[in-house]
Amino acid sequence: MKLKPLSLVAGAIALTLTATSFAVNAQTASPSPLLLAQTPQKGRGAWKELGLTDAQKSQIQAIRRDSRTKMEAVFTPEQKAKLEAAKQARQAQRQAGQRQAGKRPGKGGYGDLNLTEAQKTQIRQIRESEKQQIQAVFTPEQRQKIEQYRQNAPSRRQQGNPQ
Repeated sequence: MKLKPLSLVAGAIALTLTATSFAVNAQTASPSPLLLAQTPQKGRGAWKELGLTDAQKSQIQAIRRDSRTKMEAVFTPEQKAKLEAAKQARQAQRQAGQRQAGKRPGKGGYGDLNLTEAQKTQIRQIRESEKQQIQAVFTPEQRQKIEQYRQNAPSRRQQGNPQ
């Protein structure tokens, strides 16, 4: 008879420990927007399957920081203020657990900035340069995995799996 209450207590402790670890993972799984912008998207899409080394991750972070700095230099002070306001609004929504209908998280909101054609061209050039620099960091096998992932993207979208 003593075995039953003991097993119930042990089960309750195991359940509590498991639930606690899930709660901690849920809190740490959403890092700050700054960290998200500086690191490859772990666990999403092809990034998780590439097996990037720490050196590659560092190089990609540096490339992205450099590109972001170059893009910020393209914007006028008014455009920078609009971007900052939009960033703060997204952070507030994220903290409230809300999501804007019809907008994908993590996408840049440059459409509201009224960019000139010259600015659009500069940003396209910066992004293309960033893409080429990041491609140069990958090994041939990693490039092949990325290409396969891109080719399979339409079928994943049709299946409802946006990874």
